[in-house]
Amino acid sequence: MLRFVALLRGINVGKAKRIAMADLRALLSGLGYTNVATLLNSGNAVFHAANGVTTAQHATDISTAISDQLKVDVPVIVKSARELTNIISESPIMAEVPEHSRFLVALVQDTKVLSGLEAIRPLLLPLEHFAVGRNAAYLLCVGGILKSKAGKALLGKAGRSATTRNWATVLKLHALATEHDA
Repeated sequence: MLRFVALLRGINVGKAKRIAMADLRALLSGLGYTNVATLLNSGNAVFHAANGVTTAQHATDISTAISDQLKVDVPVIVKSARELTNIISESPIMAEVPEHSRFLVALVQDTKVLSGLEAIRPLLLPLEHFAVGRNAAYLLCVGGILKSKAGKALLGKAGRSATTRNWATVLKLHALATEHDA
């Protein structure tokens, strides 16, 4: 069994697109995934699945099930525990612990779309750092995400093909996805 992380884009942010984490856990279990756990209330789940199915297929299956069963259309990105390890280790930006909530990681299902995120580069404020890596894009908003034009763009239309998590959440998801490796 392999460990995966499912990331739902844009749920439980306002009154639209609400999904209870208990419902998400039940849905994932109903799809045959095991050891399902959720983190926070923003659409993060870790699960085990048999080898042989691609992350893209898991993402499609989960998104379709959410639409069919919960009546919410939501993009889903799935990464294996190994892919998440690579995303963390490949980060060209190192954030100090107090900055973890200001350090965003944009995750995509298809890495070919990462180059499109370069469109936010002109929006960077002084002291902000932005990089597009092989598997994710990274943005450190030193003055805070809400004050950052690049951060707002990454969370909005410019980042439509991505889902964004702060560094603290990425590290927590990684810990959940790899906790049985030790």
